[in-house]
Amino acid sequence: MSQNFQPPAPSSYTPAPAAAPARGGNVALGVLAAVVAGLAAAGVYGAIVKATHHEIGYAAVGVGALVGFAAGKAGGRNAALPVVATLLSVAAVLGGQLFGIALDGAEQLSTGVVEVLIDHTSEVVDSWKTGLDPLVFLFLAIGGYAAFQVSRKTAA
Repeated sequence: MSQNFQPPAPSSYTPAPAAAPARGGNVALGVLAAVVAGLAAAGVYGAIVKATHHEIGYAAVGVGALVGFAAGKAGGRNAALPVVATLLSVAAVLGGQLFGIALDGAEQLSTGVVEVLIDHTSEVVDSWKTGLDPLVFLFLAIGGYAAFQVSRKTAA
């Protein structure tokens, strides 16, 4: 008994393209972007603090979101980046608070803010300590939380 084997007819489907490889990200680029964003955000936050003479929670969220966004977009998916973004955001919010005090001091002393930051650092820090209350720490935490969440969610 002889059977003729015939190959199956070619199908009309197109195979799916191969999945893109998972990207671990560039941690150094993410950290650098977060540092730059943190410096810029601290400056803006300081200007808001000086203009209003109050700390504003939404501004702290904005600082954290900007730092987290920069870290996530530039650095990709890496488990360390949300933690780094959190720490940098807390530093940026604190830096913004101190910068706002320095801006106010520069206006009162009729001098430049750089001079206040260099020559009167201890007075700026003492002024910050004088105004410490639970809200200061809440704003630091809010900024850090926003950075962590935004960094995780925007990582490419």
